[in-house]
Amino acid sequence: MNPGLIGGLIGSAVGLLGGIVGTYFSIHNTRGPRERGFVIRASIATWVVLGAFLAALFLIPSPWCHLMWIPYGILLPIGIIKWNRTQARIRQEESGQEA
Repeated sequence: MNPGLIGGLIGSAVGLLGGIVGTYFSIHNTRGPRERGFVIRASIATWVVLGAFLAALFLIPSPWCHLMWIPYGILLPIGIIKWNRTQARIRQEESGQEA
């Protein structure tokens, strides 16, 4: 095997493991049942969307596949901000501290 292929496989494995560990701790660090339910649903949605994104990168012919990075670059930060705000709101509601 050539070094590029080995590096790609190792990098992919490390990235996947990082995603699994991050998902586990996101769910583990929730404080209430509604928050946990939200994080589980959001995590599943994120894994599905990222899987679809990667599938599109491999299945859409070049150079068109590179256009997939435009919606990814726009929607990823929006999704992160929405996730964080929703989780903070649920956490606040579950703690009984209305703002």
